[in-house]
Amino acid sequence: MDNGETMPQIMARSRHLILMHKSKWSEKQQQRADILFKAFPALQKAYHIYPELVDIFNKKSKPDQARLNLARWYNKVEAMANKGFNKVIETFENHNDTIINYFQERLTNASAESFNAKIKALRAQFRGVRDIKFFMYRMATLYS
Repeated sequence: MDNGETMPQIMARSRHLILMHKSKWSEKQQQRADILFKAFPALQKAYHIYPELVDIFNKKSKPDQARLNLARWYNKVEAMANKGFNKVIETFENHNDTIINYFQERLTNASAESFNAKIKALRAQFRGVRDIKFFMYRMATLYS
């Protein structure tokens, strides 16, 4: 290859690359991406769809504008006819109202999910809960 790596090495080292925004790539990562996209044009098409979705969520837009941007993105994905994205589109369509609500206040349930994970870890640490009152006391003491 152009950069001295074999194709298996490039593929292994590019695993996280395709989940990063292009603006965050180093020069070496850019070289790997060029080689990878030249070898796999379908991957390049799929990669360029992903940052567009990220940009929609990062842009501070009103819910109506976001709905329009998402609809355009759906159309691009459907035009690609890539079966891998069908489940993504289906999920987005099923939860469309919830997704659009994000653009009103730009809030997610991440804090609730994080707190639930902490509760689960605490329960696992003590191998279950026998005394519920003591467990609630401990939760209040640790996380209040």
